[in-house]
Amino acid sequence: MFGPGATPIVVLSQNTKRESGKKVQRENIQAGKTIADIIRTCLGPQAMLKMLMDPMGGIVMTNDGNAILREITVQHPAGKSMIEIARTTDEEVGDGTTSVIVLAGEMLANAEPFLEQGLHPTIIIKGYKQALEDIIVALNEKLSVPLDVKNRIKFAEIIKSCVGTKFLGHWSDLACQIALEAVETVVLNHNDHQEIDIKRYVKIEKLPGGAIEDSSVLKGVMLNKDVTHPKMKRFIKKPRIVLLDCALEYKKGESQTNLELLKETDFTRMLELEEEYVKKICEDIISVKPDVLFTEKGISDLAQHYLLKAGISAVRRVRKSDNNRIARACHATIVNRTEELQESHVGTGAGIFEVKKIGDDYFCFIVDCQDPKACTIVLRGASKDILNESERNIQDALHVAKNLVLEPKLVPGGGAIEMSISRFLNEKAAVLAGIEQWPYKSVARALEIIPRTLAQNCGSNTVRVLTELRAVHAAGNTTWGINGEFGDIVDMKKYGIWEPLTVKLQTYKTAIETAILLLRIDDIVAGSKKISPERENSTLKHNLTEESIKE
Repeated sequence: MFGPGATPIVVLSQNTKRESGKKVQRENIQAGKTIADIIRTCLGPQAMLKMLMDPMGGIVMTNDGNAILREITVQHPAGKSMIEIARTTDEEVGDGTTSVIVLAGEMLANAEPFLEQGLHPTIIIKGYKQALEDIIVALNEKLSVPLDVKNRIKFAEIIKSCVGTKFLGHWSDLACQIALEAVETVVLNHNDHQEIDIKRYVKIEKLPGGAIEDSSVLKGVMLNKDVTHPKMKRFIKKPRIVLLDCALEYKKGESQTNLELLKETDFTRMLELEEEYVKKICEDIISVKPDVLFTEKGISDLAQHYLLKAGISAVRRVRKSDNNRIARACHATIVNRTEELQESHVGTGAGIFEVKKIGDDYFCFIVDCQDPKACTIVLRGASKDILNESERNIQDALHVAKNLVLEPKLVPGGGAIEMSISRFLNEKAAVLAGIEQWPYKSVARALEIIPRTLAQNCGSNTVRVLTELRAVHAAGNTTWGINGEFGDIVDMKKYGIWEPLTVKLQTYKTAIETAILLLRIDDIVAGSKKISPERENSTLKHNLTEESIKE
């Protein structure tokens, strides 16, 4: 029991490690800065690539922040949470993964002097929160520009500015065209909102060989499959397509099935029953007169024989996700039982069904579909590494296109928006009373890390360029930023570098909220596994016997 005025004592077991106070805050900030320093060189058009080697000997070459951090092994808990924010940003908006890490690291670095001076973390957090609220209001009301979604040229320019910093920058026109076509294909307009499900209905197929210029978007679906029987048709125009989710083979017993055969004719009868069942399910399919059949399960040899006789090409063991894409592309319905098949379930939207051999593999194409709501992007490239990096870049371009369709608002790129917000926060900080204005100002200072890093990565004089940029913004030119190719200052409006508002909002929210979260931590307690009482007793007995031997 504690008496009045007594100090409570925290009792920690031997198995618990504990660090607290300023030391933990300093370590957390250091971890955040280290992660940010790793990928700082990956920002902008002159970004460097990182070569990552996994334990199995595989190699990844990329400048995508999320892909790099995914491969790195980090022990420090604060470092792990920094990696988590890159993954979250990638899932949410698909771009800005490098910016969010660099910004979060700088926010933490700017908080360090305040902690050294004895300022309480709560005051720093209050200043950061106030700054974030003001940033969101300023972006939505003053600094963003609306976009006309129907203007394809402008639309393509914005996707180009996002892809320009990636490996695919040399082929940015092609990447923009692919992303735009794919997103326009899968847009589904409901009564009051649009649904764009990129993950489910846009498939990226990577085919080594050929040049990157040969990449294209198929208005339909492509599968790495061949027909089950060599004599089945491999080219059909205007095919009638049936999609099944059941096996075309004899149903085995669900649990342990025991059969007692009394007469020698019983076994023959059993085989006849199997054949009759397979014949019946094939007749159900043939009755709707399809040309092509896709099933997610197997097809027995007997069923193949009946389907071949009826002139039906069959493809088996199709993935569930691929089957869903085929259903959307050719307006078919996936059926679970053959006896339920009706004319309305047959897909008639496809123009051509074709099986082609590319390299050593056979590929099945369902293309020229009427109003398909699913598509396949075929990527060609010299090697597997180039294809993997191209896929990551195309994914980013798809997300940018999707964000712009859902919220058509833009902000200038090249560090221009960061300098505008920085100037806006500095002006507002002068009005704030009390000690909170200093952390508030430090957010404005931290935002300058983006234009500074862009200048550093292209080898220009950072101090001179940033001073010039501040002077230009002070004169009211809010759209001026840094040309990431050459390091000079240009008007982003004329240069055509714009970024989606959703990406910037997500970046600022995630970076500042992560910094706030890590500043709140003043204690790290790591408990190891407890030893069971029996094991503890046996260890004690063992020690006692050792001591008695020595005596």
